Amino acid sequence: MKKSGTIIGLLLALGIAAIALALAFSSPGSADPTGASYVLPTGSETITDVATTANKAYYGANFTWIMITGFMVFFFQCGFAMVETGFCRGKNAAHTMTMNFMVFLVGAIGYFLCGFAFQFGGSGGAAGLGTGGGALNSMLSIPGLGGILGYKGFLLSGDGIYDPGIYALFFFQMVFMDTTVTIPTGAVAERVKYSAVVITSFFISMFLYPLFGNWVWGGGWLSTLGKNFGLGHGVVDFAGSAVVHSMGGMLALAGAIVIGPRIGKFKKDGTTRAFPGHDIPMAIIGTIILFFCWFSFNAGSTLNSSDFRLSVVATNTMVAGAIGGLVAMFYMWIKYGKPDPSMTANGALAGLVAITAPCAFVNAASAFIIGLIAGLLVCVSVAFVENKLKLDDPVGAISVHCVNGLWGVLSLGLFADGSYGDGLNGVAGGVTGLLYGDASQFAAQLIAVIVLFVWGFGVSFVFFKVLDKIWGLRVSPEAELVGLDIPEMGIAAYPDLQLIKSELDFDSADNAAIKQLARFKTR
Repeated sequence: MKKSGTIIGLLLALGIAAIALALAFSSPGSADPTGASYVLPTGSETITDVATTANKAYYGANFTWIMITGFMVFFFQCGFAMVETGFCRGKNAAHTMTMNFMVFLVGAIGYFLCGFAFQFGGSGGAAGLGTGGGALNSMLSIPGLGGILGYKGFLLSGDGIYDPGIYALFFFQMVFMDTTVTIPTGAVAERVKYSAVVITSFFISMFLYPLFGNWVWGGGWLSTLGKNFGLGHGVVDFAGSAVVHSMGGMLALAGAIVIGPRIGKFKKDGTTRAFPGHDIPMAIIGTIILFFCWFSFNAGSTLNSSDFRLSVVATNTMVAGAIGGLVAMFYMWIKYGKPDPSMTANGALAGLVAITAPCAFVNAASAFIIGLIAGLLVCVSVAFVENKLKLDDPVGAISVHCVNGLWGVLSLGLFADGSYGDGLNGVAGGVTGLLYGDASQFAAQLIAVIVLFVWGFGVSFVFFKVLDKIWGLRVSPEAELVGLDIPEMGIAAYPDLQLIKSELDFDSADNAAIKQLARFKTR
């Protein structure tokens, strides 16, 4: 004790001596603690010089904002990978985790090849990212309706495309698209072919997502329903409840229907078996990562760092996500006696999905209501999808993204208060929902929901049916039962662990027949 006191005393003495020396030899005149000299006026600046400096600062702030938020949205991949893998069984962990990484690689290239051109090739770019976006000036349109796809910017090439503003827009929009590519993997996990997901990811990134994205965000016909037909501001979706989440949810719904349930999920008497996730802490950490990145997902969608509405967006995001998780937790606690961790996580995600479309157009009280309803919806929907529709969705992707994505689209048409959005989609005045006096905006949002079912679900269902027929969506029953890590990936996620087998790892005479397995019995 005495020795420790001596050492501490010496350290204090040395610290006091260092401070004294610093004070003695410091030269305040040679420093610039306020940063006043960073921009040194000469007194001869012209108004053009001042404007040039101001413009550089404006665009520099916007570029920094959009790139940093884009970097954070990319980190969604980590969150989704952890959530899905944690909710699945350990024998499929390497397959599920790698699948979530692979879809980014495929999605990035597919979007680079043609997806970006289809979505934004006729958009004119983003005003806050300079004038170079004007090179995105080629839109295929239907007279009397509006644009249906762009056709400039394939491989980020073409006249005027080699521009930092266009590259920034590509980067930001690419990571949004990749969220849609990731969502359906959870609904088909533990029985899907890895190769089938590769093909599906190209289809989504090159075709399915970009066209719908063009209609809403790229100057296409849904966005001009207001200007052309007097329906509010046209379809409005600030950060992607429709374009990203509902589209991903529709893919998840179609995929789950076509691929069929996991072996043993449903019994012959119609009851279901629970398939416990192997690592709930991993799933909770993934949810926290997603929650954190969602602030950039939504607030970054201003595409403009000087749009102070970004603070409203971020706060509404926090409120809706928090109440969604809280309501789901209490719902499960009251109904089943325990605060289910997985549904608490899905409740938070449901609130975040729902607020993504209206986050810029509503106040905090409305965000609270939107998130509260989302938390209830996801709990009711998960039970309905499993027990009534007899669909097997290991992670709840249909309920989180499809159901609550649609709720988010409609909630904008209800709760938008008119305080923001003047000039959006070429319509004067703020975006105003039904509860604040504009029924036409709600009508536009309803049209978006109809299109999502027709395009998002309908085209996805046909694609999955054709892919299943030609290539096959599902692994063999033997591979499914043993786990997909070794048969599909050639490596186990946990090679040093002896995974415990249960009745869920074997077929049983008590299991309901799965029609999608009939092809394997005839071989």
